[in-house]
Amino acid sequence: MKKWTLIMALLFTGISTAQKWESDWTAAAALAKQNHQNVLLVFSGSDWCAPCIKLDKNIWQTSEFQQYAQDHWTMLKADFPRKKANQLPDDQKKRNAQLAEKYNKKGYFPLVLILDPNGNILGQTGFKNISVKEYIALLKSFEG
Repeated sequence: MKKWTLIMALLFTGISTAQKWESDWTAAAALAKQNHQNVLLVFSGSDWCAPCIKLDKNIWQTSEFQQYAQDHWTMLKADFPRKKANQLPDDQKKRNAQLAEKYNKKGYFPLVLILDPNGNILGQTGFKNISVKEYIALLKSFEG
């Protein structure tokens, strides 16, 4: 019985801290306005960009980042996978391309931006080989 309780507790904890990434600017902006948050926009090549994969593993997937982010930012990801098995639906590709046209014309990967809910850039960075705490502090520094 103890084992079952522990499994359920771990499962619930994992679900409650799971990262919620939006995939549409309109929805993300509305949510950010509603929650009085800025938007963290990430341009990623999830299946080919080594720094993107490291950033995902070392920062985005950590419980420390997820716990901070859920109360401070609306998360928006524009992913550009290359492998055939990972291709996105055409409507998502179009939304991501529109975001790239506006915010990532030079095609940098990964590119991480903090935007206000109106879409104004407050700051930008990319992959940094720093701790989660330092990465959060860097992103917070863009907000003034």
